[in-house]
Amino acid sequence: MTADSNPDPGWYYCTKHNRVEHGQICRAADLLGPYPDKATAEKALQIAADRTKAADEADRRWSGEDD
Repeated sequence: MTADSNPDPGWYYCTKHNRVEHGQICRAADLLGPYPDKATAEKALQIAADRTKAADEADRRWSGEDD
């Protein structure tokens, strides 16, 4: 089996320009992703917010703050 010589560059959400990009057009520090498709990249901010909320809740449970 040979590697794909032209793999899909993935979809990213640029937080600097507030737009979806196909491939790494902007600098990595400004990007969320990669995502498998444009539709998922369009939801990047909500995905990040949901993950942050879940991590914060897990931290509270771990530290015993929910007791």
